[in-house]
Amino acid sequence: MHLKQLSLVNYKNFDSREFEFDNKINCFVGNNGIGKTNILDSIYHLTLGKSYFNPIASQNITHGKDFFLLEGTFEKNGREEKIVCSLKRGGKKMIKRNGKMYDRLSDHIGLLPLVMISPADRDLILEGSETRRKFMDGVISQSNPEYLRALIRYNKVLAQRNSLLKFFALNNTFDGETLGVYDQQLDLLGTTIYKERLAFLEAFVPLFREQYQAISAGNEPVNLRYNSTLHEGELIDELRQNINRDRALQYTSVGIHKDDLLFEISNHPIKKFGSQGQQKSYLISLKFAQFHLIKKQEKTTPILLLDDIFDKLDENRVEHIITLVKDENFGQIFISDTHPERTENVVRAIHQSYKIFKL
Repeated sequence: MHLKQLSLVNYKNFDSREFEFDNKINCFVGNNGIGKTNILDSIYHLTLGKSYFNPIASQNITHGKDFFLLEGTFEKNGREEKIVCSLKRGGKKMIKRNGKMYDRLSDHIGLLPLVMISPADRDLILEGSETRRKFMDGVISQSNPEYLRALIRYNKVLAQRNSLLKFFALNNTFDGETLGVYDQQLDLLGTTIYKERLAFLEAFVPLFREQYQAISAGNEPVNLRYNSTLHEGELIDELRQNINRDRALQYTSVGIHKDDLLFEISNHPIKKFGSQGQQKSYLISLKFAQFHLIKKQEKTTPILLLDDIFDKLDENRVEHIITLVKDENFGQIFISDTHPERTENVVRAIHQSYKIFKL
């Protein structure tokens, strides 16, 4: 699978720009602040229906403009896929596939698999559990549409239950029977999601460890541990046991929406005990493991976006990444960098066709 052409109109700092890409390697080079990352983000937006960096869609419209429009022509399994993503300020985002609009944006997820590696990934270590859950959910959803539908439904039921708890508090009332209906739905959906997350980690963790050893050339053991209240028992029991707490807090305090991934090195949290180099290797290993898992499950090679990583990594780690990309069957790669000469040296070492776009 590869992206053949890309057109941006009023996306972030681009009024209008068009590109035709090489099937293998494409590099965007230039000074900071001229839009290299925004081009990679537009590719991400076309494939996954949202920005990698800004979840507020309207903020991706160029300042002073009323809309943005992204058009991409992909080739997958010998067939051309034209994707159009657009948003008018104050309106609803639309995604079209080959001229036909999706009824639900979520139906687009998984059609065009993609993995992005960016300095912003450090948030996976520094931020709270929601960021790590989103990573896990995003990887699973690209190859499992049923999981994504269950997750969307769970979040809707969760919002309804939370609204009911607020209603109880505001009106000094309580209806256990109505609340129990939501509990049963959360239990059914949450259990499905929990089991899929367990299965995902069983397949993902060995790939992750393998990638870490290759990138870091280190001997320290690394691990991902799944932390969930469902380890202790059924969700419906947890909901019933915590009902008084939930009424006081006016929101649902237990469930798979509170799960976390624990990032560990030598059996300790990498946030506290990992060096900067180890943390960088850890994050890149997560993304390469994501790449290989999606490729294995979908029988399709994802597009790989490398945003400004050569500027953030030491020479040894860059060499390891290039070795991995060169020796294994990677597909199309997009790279952003501030140093044209360094970029050309890197891509030449991969021994594949390439294009360099100077912005």
